[in-house]
Amino acid sequence: MRHATDPVMRGVLHVALVLSAIARCGGARQEVPAISDADRRVLASLSPDPLPPPPPDASNRFADDRRAARFGQRLFFDPGFSGKLLDGDNDGSIHTLGVKGQTGKVACAGCHLPTSGFQDTRTLNAQISLAAGWGRRRAPSLLDVGQARLVMWDGRRDALYNQPFGPIESPVEMNSSRMFVAQQIARRHKDEYEAIFGPLPPLTDPARFPQLSAELTGCQPVRVDPKEVCDGTMHGLPGDGAEYDRLSTADQQAVTRVVVNAGKAIGAYERLLSCGPGRFDRWVHGDQSALSAQEQRGAALFIGRGKCVPCHSGPYLTDQQFHNVGLKPALVAVVFLDADDHGASTGLSAALLDPLNVKGRYSDADDGRLPAAVSQEADGAFRTPGLRCVSGRPSFFHTGQVKTLEAAVTFFNEGGHPYGYPGKSEIAALGLSAPEVADLVAFLKTLDGPGPDGSLLVAPP
Repeated sequence: MRHATDPVMRGVLHVALVLSAIARCGGARQEVPAISDADRRVLASLSPDPLPPPPPDASNRFADDRRAARFGQRLFFDPGFSGKLLDGDNDGSIHTLGVKGQTGKVACAGCHLPTSGFQDTRTLNAQISLAAGWGRRRAPSLLDVGQARLVMWDGRRDALYNQPFGPIESPVEMNSSRMFVAQQIARRHKDEYEAIFGPLPPLTDPARFPQLSAELTGCQPVRVDPKEVCDGTMHGLPGDGAEYDRLSTADQQAVTRVVVNAGKAIGAYERLLSCGPGRFDRWVHGDQSALSAQEQRGAALFIGRGKCVPCHSGPYLTDQQFHNVGLKPALVAVVFLDADDHGASTGLSAALLDPLNVKGRYSDADDGRLPAAVSQEADGAFRTPGLRCVSGRPSFFHTGQVKTLEAAVTFFNEGGHPYGYPGKSEIAALGLSAPEVADLVAFLKTLDGPGPDGSLLVAPP
């Protein structure tokens, strides 16, 4: 018999100890969990066959109009509505959309890349997006966005038709204006627009509507200096004291209506974008070979000790609500510290006051989706993202400060940051072991589906 000090014997003992440790940690586990009838009912609620289409959108009578969707797809890929790139980080590299000062570079597809699950994998660090300037939140995936009633990370928009006004009129996104966009539709897409929505107002008539260009930028007063400085933002914004504000009320409404209709067309297109069913769904519906033993253990954790279902419920694994998970402010993309972001508290409040909301003149009907008031619990709360196609996301949470799926699951397992956003975090530590975290991550990767049809990933001919 070899002595324990013998090199070969020491190697054998080392291997035995490693295998024993792996077994104790669960790394060598092959067992398939027992699934009770109650568990099967919960799993079935996450995977109806077939997955339901987007619910009817009463606010948009064109929501399921195929002609409108095709027009919206064209608009989604058209950068011709955007103004100047403002930030110096726009240096023409592969992480940008052009060079500072250039116009016509930003389309919806620039930050919601169709080949990347309609999310931003272009911008350096894959956290917040760089368009005309740096945004303040991560551009979320648009897959299955048609399932949502309130959109954006903070619920700032209550319909897909009014959501485009945010990026259009933001100096850090498209740096454009509703008046310029309406005139570009008249110049570039008149026939297609009128075939769906009827006659355009005479937007190209300079006698009635002053003609804007992407080069025409505004001058804004600076509080610390009574002089005006040109800041590079587009003319034609409500409240800038320029061309739009000088129109009659009727003409202002006509301009806004054109952009609303464009938003309704884009919304019709976005309702077609879906992740689709994946291996998880095949397993739920009887294909026992669709998931490995580890992935099945992860599924059991997801509906059990992982406590995921209370928020990630339903066929798209989201309750479509807003929650405070105790995320600590952090430096994002080496650009800004995401502090003092009150989330749904400010977002929902703004949606309630928005003249473009579903209660207003531009909506086709109000289906009651807006809350009557904003609760204190909305402070620091952000949208629960759906989990279908989650493994392809380049970063997580509203600023993308967590970079891997494993780190995101670990965040929830630890109960969030101990000194997270001020206020009451809704989560607590789960106490899962490292192998169990790995099981849960493995399960989440089974939620990937085929994605939208290839014809939806490019501008229509």
